[in-house]
This record gives sequence, C-alpha cells and structure tokens, in this order.
Amino acid sequence: MKLHGDVSEERLREVVEEFQGDIYQKPPLRSSVKRALRIRRIYYIDLLEVEGRLALLKVGCQAGTYIRKLVHDIGEVLGCGAHMRELRRTRVGPFSEERGLVTLRTLAEAFEAYRAGDEKTLRRVVQPVEEVLALTPKVWIRDTAVDAICHGADLAVPGIVSLNSGIKTDTLVGIFTLKDELVALGRALMSSEEILEREKGIAVKTERVIMKPGTYPRMWK
Repeated sequence: MKLHGDVSEERLREVVEEFQGDIYQKPPLRSSVKRALRIRRIYYIDLLEVEGRLALLKVGCQAGTYIRKLVHDIGEVLGCGAHMRELRRTRVGPFSEERGLVTLRTLAEAFEAYRAGDEKTLRRVVQPVEEVLALTPKVWIRDTAVDAICHGADLAVPGIVSLNSGIKTDTLVGIFTLKDELVALGRALMSSEEILEREKGIAVKTERVIMKPGTYPRMWK
C-alpha cells in the first residue's frame, strides 16, 4: 500500500484495525459485477511492515472483497489517501503458495512441456477437481446411485452411505463415490440430522454434474 501523505505508524495501525470484521463495499467502475453496495467480511488484516509511505498488509477476507477498494478506503479514513502498489494472492480456499497455487507462467510452461511429450510437470501443477472441494461438505453415495446422478437425478436418502456432520438446508454439498470421486454438486434439501433420521425423500438437489455418464454401470430404469 502506498500512502499519499505522511502518517505515524501508530495511527496507521489504529485505522487498519478498524477494518477488521464486516465492511461495506461498492465494486469499482471496472468490475464484472453490479455496482451495488454489499457487505464483505475481513477475517484479519495485519500491518506487517512500514517503510516511509509504503506499508505491507496481510489480509484474510471473504470471496468477492476488492483489496484495491479496501486500500482506498483506508486512505480515506487516514485523510491522506492511498492506493494499492502490489497484490499477491497467497491463499484461495484450500490452496496456498505451499500447496497447489502456481503462477500462470508456471502453468503455461507445464503445458508446453506436455505438448513436447513430458506430462510430469503438468500432472504436478494441475490439481484433481476433488481438491477444490476440500472445505465443502460432502455426502458419499452407493455405486448403484452414481449413474443416475450423472444423468441429472436428484439424490434420495436411500442412496446415501455416509455424510459430513453439520450440513444445513440450502448448503452446497459435494456428492462423492465411495472411492472419493466427485460425481456432482448439489444443494442440500435436508440437514445432516434429517438425512440420518429419514428413510426416504430427496436429500440433495443436483445442480451441476461433474462425472461423465457411463463411468459407473447403469443400475436404474
């Protein structure tokens, strides 16, 4: 962050701390979403270094937060103005710089190596789709139910073998095979407790099928 005026480190820390928690943001003019005021949560915002008018911040935030706008707002509260000098993404969901995150350049180089006949680098760089859902609630289904889900059927209670606890109604869940293969994404119509208590009924409404139909034998009519 580049400050547009001189501010004491003590004052800077005070203002930065005020932005932890829920904040109001309106997307900038150049954005792909509607410019409506919305609430975003800042889980933490730490001032790591200060050198003259340059400040290094570490921010953990809700998806959809505009860091450039956050920095601008900090400058407004300080009264001197500020702009984002550089942005470095160190974590997205279950991925971090130490696990899974790579640059576009690394990906491009891996693809070129693949085209030249070396697929080892690409296999290391590209993560399985299941890794994306590491933090998403999951249900595991019977082999006999897999192909029906692949054809867009909703998931009924009898097709579920096990599930994560804490699933709430309207939560996005991952539907997995017993081999931990992602079949589809769906919206929970029941909580974990309701699924365990009931013997029938639609538990998850299928929204996006991932697995190709025919991967598992067809066991439905």
